[in-house]
Amino acid sequence: MATATTADQTAESVPLDTDEENLTAVLLDPDTIVRDEFNAREHDTEPDADLINSVKAVGVQDPVSVRPRPDGTYGAFKGWRRTQAAQIANATAEAEGHAKRQIKAYVRADLVGRDAWTQFLSLIENHQRQGMSPKDTLKAAELSLIGMGEVEQKKAARALGLKRGTGKRLGRAQQLDDATLRRASAGGMDLEQIAQLAEVEDVPRAQDRLLKALARDEAEEGGGRGHWDQELALLKAEQDDRTARKEAIAALEKADIPLLPTQLAYGEKDTAHPLSELTTPLGRPLDEDNHKGCPGHSARLDDENQPVWYCADPAEYGHKVRPKPKPTKTAEDEEKAAERARTTACNRAWKAAAGPRKEFVTRLVRSSKALPEDAWRFALGVLLDLPPFYGKWAQRQEAEDVASFLGVKLPESPFERARLSDLVTLSKARTAHVLFAHVAAAFERDMREPKGWNDARMQVRFLWEDPTPQQAAYLLLLEKLGQDDKGSYRLSEVEEQAVATHRGDDAGGEPAA
Repeated sequence: MATATTADQTAESVPLDTDEENLTAVLLDPDTIVRDEFNAREHDTEPDADLINSVKAVGVQDPVSVRPRPDGTYGAFKGWRRTQAAQIANATAEAEGHAKRQIKAYVRADLVGRDAWTQFLSLIENHQRQGMSPKDTLKAAELSLIGMGEVEQKKAARALGLKRGTGKRLGRAQQLDDATLRRASAGGMDLEQIAQLAEVEDVPRAQDRLLKALARDEAEEGGGRGHWDQELALLKAEQDDRTARKEAIAALEKADIPLLPTQLAYGEKDTAHPLSELTTPLGRPLDEDNHKGCPGHSARLDDENQPVWYCADPAEYGHKVRPKPKPTKTAEDEEKAAERARTTACNRAWKAAAGPRKEFVTRLVRSSKALPEDAWRFALGVLLDLPPFYGKWAQRQEAEDVASFLGVKLPESPFERARLSDLVTLSKARTAHVLFAHVAAAFERDMREPKGWNDARMQVRFLWEDPTPQQAAYLLLLEKLGQDDKGSYRLSEVEEQAVATHRGDDAGGEPAA
């Protein structure tokens, strides 16, 4: 029985990325092959009737992949189902007096002792052949990445289409129930996206929303993940809001302060009043400090999850309600309530949109490719014209966003000062990337909060309905760059709303002729 390599051959004597197409397949007795302990497939490992009948008729056509074991047998990490079918076919042939068939195999002695890489190769094989359960895929990917060295890990992550660090999140993805995993896989989510789904699964309708975003990306020319990234950012913002609310409720519970319900049963009267509407019997205003001792001391949470202090029943506990005419709810009140809800939603969406935007800028300025001409011309225009917001940002000497874009680590101590010019690797080929990172950081600081100031009207404005011409030009530039990059970045709904009246403007933010 010939073998292509010997069992004592080590990983040092065979290249890391050995290509099986360049190896010679040898013939092995199927009975000498067992399932490798690091075969990625753990479910549905038995051959079906169609496979068995096929192997009985024509044998196993594609070689299986095995690695030598100390006891002289071989562990199949690719093709275990085919091997079992060959074993069953041979048992039938022997019982009928026919000759037994051997099986073609690539003997991978270079994988002895390299369990993580073996599991990864098994994962790739089974995943490409389909039929492997999503949970097996996630588990195998996680375990193989954890067991690899840094070089192998980077190579494997690229092969699986994973971002750096995603492997650590695959364990959480395995906690998704089977129905969710099957639907995510059937909907076209890859390992990276399933891991991201697991992070936001507790948000209502998260999977439905992400599947719709994925479908929009696939339907549009160029593909990309622009819609996915924006929807994921919104889900994370909602998740943060839910987390903040849970923490606020926990803080009230710890302080033994009841949280009043926001909705009462039909016919039930709400006796609670905010402290701002109450006084003591002598007319002294009530606030949190002088009301803490009242048995009716309670709270409700506002839109920002901050406590608004109440007395559950002022009449019972001897407080007076400040006299004021009983309000009559009008259509105008309902409109104001709807507008407040819209403002809260738009503010949250504006902050969430900064995440995908910054990720896209990071990819642009860290890319080994030349910076697109539209990008460096835009940055040059800002540097030459020096708009007021850029000067204000420069005076603050904030380096965090620039460093983050360029992948530079700043000193952890606030007392240790370092100049970016000493930390950033400067070269002629990278000059445009660095300048664009600088300009983008100024824009991101200027757009960080959804509220701004309209100098012409001398009043507060919301950026999602009234951005400056420069801010709109920046967003439209990123939109174009994302479209040119196969749809890798798209504006969020709230950003599209912001730039709607500026479409057609030139890069400087002035209306086009």
